[in-house]
Amino acid sequence: MERKTLLTHCTDEPGLIAKITNICYKHQLNIIHNNEFVDNTSGHFFMRTELEGNFNDSVFKEDLDFALPNNAEKTLVDSSKKKVVVLVTKESHCLGDILMKTFDGSLNVDITAVVSNYDILQPLVEKFDIPFRHVSHEGLSREGHELKVQEAIDSFEADYIVLAKYMRILTPSFVEHYQNRIINIHHSFLPAFIGAKPYLQAYERGVKIIGATAHFVTNDLDEGPIIKQDVIPVDHNFSAQDMAQAGRDVEKNVLSKALNKVVNDHVFVYGNKTVIL
Repeated sequence: MERKTLLTHCTDEPGLIAKITNICYKHQLNIIHNNEFVDNTSGHFFMRTELEGNFNDSVFKEDLDFALPNNAEKTLVDSSKKKVVVLVTKESHCLGDILMKTFDGSLNVDITAVVSNYDILQPLVEKFDIPFRHVSHEGLSREGHELKVQEAIDSFEADYIVLAKYMRILTPSFVEHYQNRIINIHHSFLPAFIGAKPYLQAYERGVKIIGATAHFVTNDLDEGPIIKQDVIPVDHNFSAQDMAQAGRDVEKNVLSKALNKVVNDHVFVYGNKTVIL
């Protein structure tokens, strides 16, 4: 018996749930869990179906093709762990949280490598017996450095790339190469305080909450589809440094929760938004 997840996205029309579940029944597949959502504004239908049974993928997909609208996007995903490469610079809190949660099994990923333009975090990574690749940016153009980073990532066959406080702006060609596969943590509750020094911006505005946002990376800086957000309260007693310190816990928790949703196939990217089932 195998377990797989069917992800369906198409124009909404009557009877879609019945059509999909009837095909699952025809193939003697047991539905373990099912969620669906209709965006009534755009008229789009989303459905996530966890299945168990003996799969004939090609015939199953042919039956779905025949029953569903022509524009339907259908993905059948197996239950194997997703391969993730983490990019870092100098900060350890987000990386350390991902490493620990992977080690104890609460995050269902296979971290195939950590890549950094500094070697500062190499001792931490090697404690977990994970390959560390130091790809220095010194003496290289941004494009030249990214080509070397891309070579490192591709050698580990990553499904997703996680920017765990990777403090470098990516070029359009790099982002395009990994479209909807790069997950970033931004130390602000987007869309507020985009760009550099968001905690200083927040402090200067006298905010009463600070937060973090995990999102897919696009070529619009810090404006990609949002996966997960959270906030904590602050007040006038907090300096900008205090806010940054408190924000680190929010950042690591938001990033790991977002990664968990993505690697377990709960996230649909639709336009510049996400639907999470």
